[in-house]
Amino acid sequence: MDVEEALEFVDHLALTTTGKHLDSLQKAILRGTWNNQKYKEIAQHHNRSEKYVKEVGFKLWKLLSVALGKEQVSKANFRAKLENLQVSNVSLVGNGCIHIRNISADTFYSPKVSQPEPQDKDNFHEKTSNSEPKIHLDLADAPEPNLFYNRTSELTTLENWILGRTRLITILGLSGIGKTALTLQLISQIQHEFDYIIWRSLRNSPPLASLQTDLIKSCRGGAPVPAPSVPAAYPQERATTGGLPLLEYLRSHRCLIILDDIQTIFSSGQLAGNYQPGYENYGAFFKQITESSHNSCLILLSWEKPREIAALEGENRPCKSLQLNGLGPEAQEIFREKGLAEPEKWSELIDLYRGNPLWLNIVATFIQDLFGGSVSEFLSYDTLFLGDLESLLHQHFDRLTASEQQAIAWLATTPEPADISKIPENLQLSPPELLKVMQSLGRRSLVETVKHNGRSHFTIGPVIREYITNKK
Repeated sequence: MDVEEALEFVDHLALTTTGKHLDSLQKAILRGTWNNQKYKEIAQHHNRSEKYVKEVGFKLWKLLSVALGKEQVSKANFRAKLENLQVSNVSLVGNGCIHIRNISADTFYSPKVSQPEPQDKDNFHEKTSNSEPKIHLDLADAPEPNLFYNRTSELTTLENWILGRTRLITILGLSGIGKTALTLQLISQIQHEFDYIIWRSLRNSPPLASLQTDLIKSCRGGAPVPAPSVPAAYPQERATTGGLPLLEYLRSHRCLIILDDIQTIFSSGQLAGNYQPGYENYGAFFKQITESSHNSCLILLSWEKPREIAALEGENRPCKSLQLNGLGPEAQEIFREKGLAEPEKWSELIDLYRGNPLWLNIVATFIQDLFGGSVSEFLSYDTLFLGDLESLLHQHFDRLTASEQQAIAWLATTPEPADISKIPENLQLSPPELLKVMQSLGRRSLVETVKHNGRSHFTIGPVIREYITNKK
């Protein structure tokens, strides 16, 4: 086997498991590895960071390791493994599965994989050998993943929580911060821990009973959900979950259920985490998932924290929350891909836009289109560019109460972090009201807390400040 045959084999492997061919950088890593090049050499030749090239390489080795079902494939042994491989023993069966050993699509970080059979279009059931347990994946509702940037610390935290049998995890942050990408990456790392993995978006605000019927149908392989029998082992649980035995599935199987866009079931014009009329039973459902005995896990992705979560979570309790913040230096990969100039200025851009990957992609495109990639020319302007960010931020600000709008407008006029014990006269809020408002704004990820002389002070980021200023 020569290098071109090796590339063709791995490309075919990637296509049958993810629906995508290898990209140019992935091929370059494989070709460079075949020719004994170091990651640093590959990165320099292709104008990428060494750290990023290593991350892409790690995904390739993981794909091959899982596919071949033998010893771990690494950069050090990649060529030897493929040269010794009996290609004649590799065949495609069914929905693009590899005969050597089936590969889950998420090993390659894409939920868009081989399509399910027509009679079972709601689910993708991973076909495994008789010696391995089946993993049932239903990621039809999961969005197409964006490029994942290094979140090693967050991934480790989430994985430890799941291995520690945490039952409910909430991942919070503004739109574009990377909640979806992080969760898709997490699935690829912990999928072997579960029997069922199901992703559902609440963008259309489904009633709880409809959602649970859908989840049970997925667990049943698309089969209709039978009518519940009232005399059950857990009558109170059935009453609070709409009479559907979802918890029985969570007990009899280890399930990972991801619910995205949780904020759509919350009311606008109320403090964060208050439910729309008719959706209050979601709060009881989240509480029940946390407090009932089972080995499954529910992950919520939201702009806002549900109001029950604060009372349920704790260091030694099965309910945890992760506030997802922006990227650090790893965000420079965004500017490298966009071809921006003056790398010495990139850290200033990251700070201004608080490391939000979506915001940085938008502004990087703007700089490339209008300033030929010159960051210093862009930064020479007194005002901060928002552009397409305005419509994104409007979705967040449209949900605020009148009191929250007052408080955040006040913060926009204070250049230094504000001490809320000193309320200005024009802010018509009592101290208790202001405390509630600041807590709510924090749960919406719109304010930042800074410690000064042992006291908490509050401020807002430059993008939020610019948005509020432009609204006046």
